[in-house]
Amino acid sequence: MVRFQNVGMRYGLGPEILHDVSFELEPGSFHFLTGPSGAGKSTLLKLIYLASRPSHGLITLFDRDIALAERNELPALRRRIGVVFQEFRLLDHLSVMDNVALPLRVAGAKESDIRDNVAELLDWVGLSDHLQSRPATLSGGQKQRVAIARAVINRPHLLLADEPTGNVDDRIGIRLLYLIEELNKLGTTIIIATHNEALVSRFDHPEMHLSDGVLTIKRKSAQGMV
Repeated sequence: MVRFQNVGMRYGLGPEILHDVSFELEPGSFHFLTGPSGAGKSTLLKLIYLASRPSHGLITLFDRDIALAERNELPALRRRIGVVFQEFRLLDHLSVMDNVALPLRVAGAKESDIRDNVAELLDWVGLSDHLQSRPATLSGGQKQRVAIARAVINRPHLLLADEPTGNVDDRIGIRLLYLIEELNKLGTTIIIATHNEALVSRFDHPEMHLSDGVLTIKRKSAQGMV
């Protein structure tokens, strides 16, 4: 699904943010991406969803060497990825329902299916009373839930979430992670970047931990992290 081989990343002439990062993610896996602020978590996600190119190293996505991919191939690759951004990126002129429906409409889904699927998902995330609300009227936590619903509505092959529980309390955060787990059970590969170690500790998924640009993978056992 995703393979990094000795990937490094720097912006311009600045210091290297990622140092020879190597890992491989199998289809259907679930990983948390942890580490302190400035460790490079958002940069790593940008490389995966093709918003940036590495300074060096090899990235393979869906068995395709990204360095060899033609520009016209990239949109099709991106459509297989759902992304939850820290800054939400909702369209202010659209209702909550229309924001979440956007990926389905781009994919050409039937309008009747769109209405049913979007309404069901928004009910699950606790926003059934806000279907016609505009983003400007929502709280930060509500906007976060809309952003997550939009990212998962079309069941992407790969879901990347950058601090998806950062604007909600732990009760809602756990519920959202259970939703993402259900998507994972259907086959979606998951990477969730988070600072919330308390939430991470409630789940058995391995951690990809970044510190000073170096990545290590921690797997959980019955005795704790290994």
